[in-house]
Amino acid sequence: MTKIIIVGGVAGGASAAARARRLSEDAEIIMLERGEFISFANCGLPYHVSGDITQRDALLLQTPQSFKSRFNVDVRIFSEVVAIDRQQKVVTIKNVLSGEEYKESYDKLLLSPGAAPIRPPIPGINSANTFSLRNIPDMDRILASISQNKPQHATVVGGGFIGLEMVEALHQIGITVTLLELSEQVMAPVDLEMANFVHQVLVQKQTDLRLNTGLTAITELPEHLELTLSNGEKLTTGLVILAIGVKPETMLASAAGLELGVRGGIKVDEGMRTSDPDIYAVGDAVETLDFVTAQPALIPLAGPANRQGRIAADNMLGREEKYQRTQGTAICKIFDFAIASTGHSEKSLRRQGRAYEKVYVHPGNHAGYYPGAFPISFKLIFDPITGQILGGQAFGKEGVDKRIDVLAVAMRAGLKVQDLEHLELTYAPPFGSARDVINQAGMVAANVIKGDERVCHTADILNISPEQFLLDVRNPAELTNIGAIPGAVNIPVDQLRERLAELPKDKEILITCQVGLRGHVAYRLLANHGFKARNLSGGFKTFQITTAKF
Repeated sequence: MTKIIIVGGVAGGASAAARARRLSEDAEIIMLERGEFISFANCGLPYHVSGDITQRDALLLQTPQSFKSRFNVDVRIFSEVVAIDRQQKVVTIKNVLSGEEYKESYDKLLLSPGAAPIRPPIPGINSANTFSLRNIPDMDRILASISQNKPQHATVVGGGFIGLEMVEALHQIGITVTLLELSEQVMAPVDLEMANFVHQVLVQKQTDLRLNTGLTAITELPEHLELTLSNGEKLTTGLVILAIGVKPETMLASAAGLELGVRGGIKVDEGMRTSDPDIYAVGDAVETLDFVTAQPALIPLAGPANRQGRIAADNMLGREEKYQRTQGTAICKIFDFAIASTGHSEKSLRRQGRAYEKVYVHPGNHAGYYPGAFPISFKLIFDPITGQILGGQAFGKEGVDKRIDVLAVAMRAGLKVQDLEHLELTYAPPFGSARDVINQAGMVAANVIKGDERVCHTADILNISPEQFLLDVRNPAELTNIGAIPGAVNIPVDQLRERLAELPKDKEILITCQVGLRGHVAYRLLANHGFKARNLSGGFKTFQITTAKF
């Protein structure tokens, strides 16, 4: 009989426990959780604060009692593992309520300690009404503070997933919000121009958005908190939510002499084994290989943690399953909109010195003649030679998840951008178009690879040289009503064939329209007449959002 001890009872640990029992009725399974709750929906915490999830109990997916009843797992809450003796295969467990310690032996040990919120060592960080949001007690403390103190203003520090979700939650319950973000953008997994769509929504919703601004001190005053910002300004607030990010919980593993990886997480192999073959690790604390680059990565997401827990359980009980890397596919709701991504961003590829090309499309989420269509802005990043899909990003209202999910599956299946136009996706006017967003992005990218179109980008327009000529092929009313790039010569695409004599043959012509479609028509016309040209991918809409300042 195999005795399995699992440290941590949330996503990875709970998945491993349930899977292990389904594989073996004989195994002895003990799950140790230092907190009060197991198997809770930490991704749902902001939505209970907002009131979208009305019942707190809905966040509790399992209890120790239900886990015992269904899976015959010995769940011990308020039980923290404080030491691992690898030679004796024994863990020391501390009851966090009484302080009492005892030992338990194991045959196989699984570490699923998660990640801890980053709390920078700034003055006043432990002031009253200053919170992180990582678990149910955190959420309870935030709700109690709101109920008791009734703050009119809150400050969220950090513009990642939790930060953005808390901005919306606080706004929804009538609290004015300032969002502080130390970098130039929120949502680090996407590129700046795609994050600018999010910045736009935040500003439209009256969020006091402060980019390139950090928190340097918190001063507790009788009626409020006074924040000192990195630019020297002072800010008065009633509540602070720290959402700066998380770091892997590796103290236990490190103290036991388990090997850590280059990114600071627990190093594991494809079977989720640590450097000790009888100890496994899963979830936010571990490093896994990036799907595209095969380099170690820290990607704290619930989906990977659940899959890793399942694989670890299989292997602890004698199977040979392999975790097949992490893509980092993720989505975040921002009021009525969503931002999502999979694979690599342009900035991460640039840091690695990896060659790439990108294209943008802005089609509707469904047929334009069916009411309620709204654009999905889609960025596709790929290898310019092979067409390997390196990443994708999307912003819009409805259907953002569908498009990124399709792209994530295409990446995992080894499809290339040239294959995307051939995907047969569902179509009816309320749901999509005969040529879906993914099909369109694939066609544009395939055109680039085949040489049917040469593209340029905002940086090329901003750095235009005397040897280049900027041509806007939209209708004059669009330039007046929407805006135009300074210095562009306007010849509408439908007049272009008759007005070719107005264009210089000795210069490269950079073409722009609204979203890139008419620009492609103009590019093909000019190329067939011997002009040297490039089309601005995504058109003026992409230029406008890329150059926007918030």
